[in-house]
Amino acid sequence: MIDVHFTPTPNGHKVSIMLEEIDLPHRLIGYDMLGGEHLQPAFRAINPNGRLPAIVDHDPADGGPPLPVFESGAILLYLAEKTGRFMPADPRGRSLAQQWLVWQMAGLGPMHGQAHHFIRYAPAAIDYAIERYRKEALRLLAVIGGCKTPPILPGTIRSRIWRAGRGCARRRSSASTCQGFGRFRPGSTASPRGLPWSGARRSRIPPTHRARVRC
Repeated sequence: MIDVHFTPTPNGHKVSIMLEEIDLPHRLIGYDMLGGEHLQPAFRAINPNGRLPAIVDHDPADGGPPLPVFESGAILLYLAEKTGRFMPADPRGRSLAQQWLVWQMAGLGPMHGQAHHFIRYAPAAIDYAIERYRKEALRLLAVIGGCKTPPILPGTIRSRIWRAGRGCARRRSSASTCQGFGRFRPGSTASPRGLPWSGARRSRIPPTHRARVRC
């Protein structure tokens, strides 16, 4: 059994979707973020950084005591390695999958989060911040052909993504949870066009739906 310390955020959904994809027994443990429950010593013992999500695997591969894992990207890698699923076996494919996961963790996710915050939640509009993060969010989507602006990288990048383990749920679950995060085009109520694998994600409705319903 895996305990998932969870809130329904993009990072949380990455983990819950992955767990549904690999069909591992798990339970969601919710937290009162406004009440600071995630800052209490009990959770800090699992994640010293005090951020959600985190997991505790009560049946680790080494047969030892329960194993805590924090940071959503590290959790996805741990689950892929634990089950032997959704990670390319060949060195080149494995490396490329890891590169795109780190790209999402270091770029797409944080920049979308900042854009979303300054566009929708900041108490006062800060034009510089809105423009900076909006442009960067769109640039990152353009890297994988996700918006109407010309891709920054050559078009072959799309096929390379898929060749690094076609149908890799770990990488898809990582990026797809961020794509609908904000309305980044001025004057528009629509989000930028979806990621190349968003249709594939929708075609896998059962695991995605189960992950959302559990929340």
